[in-house]
Amino acid sequence: MKTYAIGDLQGCAHEAQVLLHRIADHAGGAARIVFVGDLVNRGPASLAALRKVKRLWADSGGLVDAVLGNHDLHLLAVACGAQAVSKSDTLAEILAAPDCDELIDWLRHRPLALFECGHLLVHAGLLPQWSAQQALALAAEVEAVLRGPGWIDFLGTMYGNQPDHWDDSLSGTARLRCIVNALTRMRLCTADGVMDFKHKESAGTPPGSALLPWFDLPERRSAGTPVVFGHWSALGLLLRPDLVGLDSGCVWGGKLTAICLDDRSLLEVDCPEYQKHG
Repeated sequence: MKTYAIGDLQGCAHEAQVLLHRIADHAGGAARIVFVGDLVNRGPASLAALRKVKRLWADSGGLVDAVLGNHDLHLLAVACGAQAVSKSDTLAEILAAPDCDELIDWLRHRPLALFECGHLLVHAGLLPQWSAQQALALAAEVEAVLRGPGWIDFLGTMYGNQPDHWDDSLSGTARLRCIVNALTRMRLCTADGVMDFKHKESAGTPPGSALLPWFDLPERRSAGTPVVFGHWSALGLLLRPDLVGLDSGCVWGGKLTAICLDDRSLLEVDCPEYQKHG
């Protein structure tokens, strides 16, 4: 059975359907498919996209799944009243849907990291102190809270940029927030792993800064494990032996991209410009 990863969907349900048909033809049978986060928001059909992936998960017995991205977590927080709706959100149809509670319950049970076909899949990135095995264990700490009775309380404290670096002694809300920020929000950080959340729109680093893409940090402990991620549309499709960046800007008029992790073959769908940058 072949394994595929799909980049940020962001409510582009039609493009997802086209890409899934292409995957079915390419796989020649059942396939393991993992979306790398941000199923919803910004695009035109967040409700349809969420319903589609949830239905595929159920019908496939879990062969189709998704890791949580920052927009998915934002939906959870808005749905339970822990966060206000943003003017750029396209979540109203989900919030008004008769199956909203069911969709939210399914979404909060999704993982933040998965290990598939020799690759570690996350939405955003990994801090340099983390090995792949540690990243999976730390993701599981957050997953346990999101799946437990205190999930609403946690979402009320999840937002914030501090702590901005990892320390094994972190505990409680600070520890969970740091894990979430790395796995779902991080793009750039300093050489010693201090996360930056100010610079979002560029594929490069700010001139004169000491910031680096998280995956280029020289002492990154996860460097021996290929990492698949999304979240960075300005970066676009990035293919290296140790790295797969899959956010090819579907919602911004780019492409929705899938990669077969068995042989690194690509499948792509052209997308209209549903949102304009800036």
